[in-house]
Amino acid sequence: MNKFHAGWYLFYTRPRHEKKVLSGLAKMEINSFLPTKKSIRNWHDRKKIIDEPLFPSYVFIYFQSTRDYFTGLGIEGVLYCVRSGKELARVNESVINNIRLVTEQDSEVEVSSERFRPGQRMVIREGALTGLFGEMVQCNGHQKILIRVQLLQRSLLVTLPSEYAISASAV
Repeated sequence: MNKFHAGWYLFYTRPRHEKKVLSGLAKMEINSFLPTKKSIRNWHDRKKIIDEPLFPSYVFIYFQSTRDYFTGLGIEGVLYCVRSGKELARVNESVINNIRLVTEQDSEVEVSSERFRPGQRMVIREGALTGLFGEMVQCNGHQKILIRVQLLQRSLLVTLPSEYAISASAV
C-alpha cells in the first residue's frame, strides 16, 4: 500500500461469516456496513423471517488508517481485502449512501448481475427515499431504480413506490 486514503473498502469473507466479521470489526471500533434484506425461510414445521446479506461474503469497511486495514485483516473470517490491480479497491461514498437508503426503508430490493443499458439519471427529492441517486430503468414491465455497484459487478433494483414516481426528477 503506497499511499493510503481514508474511505470505504471491501472485505471478502468466508461463506456465512459476514455477521461474525461485522461483530469483530465493531469490537475493534472500526466503522463497517453489512447491507441486508429480509427473506422468508421455510422449514418443514415453520417459517422464519431472517436478515441475509445483499452481497454474500462481502462487508464494507471504512478505513481511517493503515492500522484499521491490518487490524481488520486479523479478524476471524476475513479472507482478504478486495483489490483493483495492485491497489485496494475503494467504494464511492455515494454508493454506500444509496445502499443505506434502500436497506433502511425495507424497500423491495433485488440484486442482479445482469447488464442494463444506461437509464435516465435521477434523484428522489421527497419521501422516505429522499437523496437516492440512480437510474430509472424498465425491468420485467415495471419502472425500477437501478443502483450500480461497479466493484462487485452487481446492480440493485428497487421498485419505486407509486407515490414517489412524481417526485423523482432528472439530475
